Amino acid sequence: MLSTLALHMQNVAVGWQLYSLTGSALDLGLVGLVQFVPTIALTLVVGQVADRCDRRLVVVVCHATEAGATAALALGSLGGWLGRDGILGMVAILGAARAFENPSRAALVPRLVPFALIPRAIASVTSAGQTARIVGPALGGVLYGLGPTAVYATVAALYLLAAALVGLVHAVQPAHEPEEMTPASLFSGMTFILRERLLLGLLSLDLFAVLLGGATALLPIYARDILDTGPWGLGLLRAAPACGALAMSVALTRRPVERHAGPVLFGGVLVFGVATVVFGASTRLPLSLAALTVLGASDLLSVVIRHSLVQIRTPDSMRGRVSAAHSLTTGTSNQLGEFESGLLAALFGPVAAVLIGGIGTIVVAAVWMRRFPELRRFHLV
Repeated sequence: MLSTLALHMQNVAVGWQLYSLTGSALDLGLVGLVQFVPTIALTLVVGQVADRCDRRLVVVVCHATEAGATAALALGSLGGWLGRDGILGMVAILGAARAFENPSRAALVPRLVPFALIPRAIASVTSAGQTARIVGPALGGVLYGLGPTAVYATVAALYLLAAALVGLVHAVQPAHEPEEMTPASLFSGMTFILRERLLLGLLSLDLFAVLLGGATALLPIYARDILDTGPWGLGLLRAAPACGALAMSVALTRRPVERHAGPVLFGGVLVFGVATVVFGASTRLPLSLAALTVLGASDLLSVVIRHSLVQIRTPDSMRGRVSAAHSLTTGTSNQLGEFESGLLAALFGPVAAVLIGGIGTIVVAAVWMRRFPELRRFHLV
């Protein structure tokens, strides 16, 4: 929860500071791209690390690395020498740390709870994370009034505290021995997903739908140029999707999706596309916040279904590698989606970029309904 709080405080500060320095929509998109490149480059390595090392220790080291990179952003802002390239460089280091962190943390969950409770456990973990997503952007926006150094210093401290707390977690260690390192084992996570058609359809749906619907990279432009607000407004815009996601995650802890998960999944993706279109066309802050709230709720629904299915269908000995391949698709959709949005905004303007993405998401959902009929029928139990 603390690391998620830190991440979203940091996102507000990086977005506002970079846009203030350059005024470039393309640079906002590059923030996503420089985080995406390490995810691609390290996918095969991080899966092996998560399956061969203490997953808890991996997360601790990642949080410590994130604290160091954010401290460098704080020092650069304080000294006045931090520029565009320095920001992007530190963001790339943060992206590399998260490339290792996410698969290890995801693969750790089934070692902490009984197998039958995985869907509810993932919804509960997500609920805690969404609380941080709400507080983080708003707190980051308020602290930015004191300057970016205040935000980055606070974020570095939160990462260090998160590392200390994760170090206290006790997880059940498996009895199996890691399999021998071979070229086949390096690619085994991807091979497993390609062999499981249900997982392939589910992850590719998320990849293309969220890739097209990545409007959040353009929130600094909407806040300043379209909705005529400031850093506090940007904080509210970033917090709105998390508000919707929190409400959905709380509902899922009480009534998890088990039967008819397929239709629920497609319904969530379609609502996500419609909410993106409404946000793109809005020129009023209340309507924009409402659209982003619905967007966050529908996105969270598909996230919980996807994560639950991946953990349930994967043996523990391969969860690190499969989670790494899973993180690659989510990283691609989120981070490369930010770059796509920034590029389209530079070419056609921010409103057109968001509308194209929302309509594209709806089209992708319709195509996947036909291409993967098993997605319309699957259950989690």
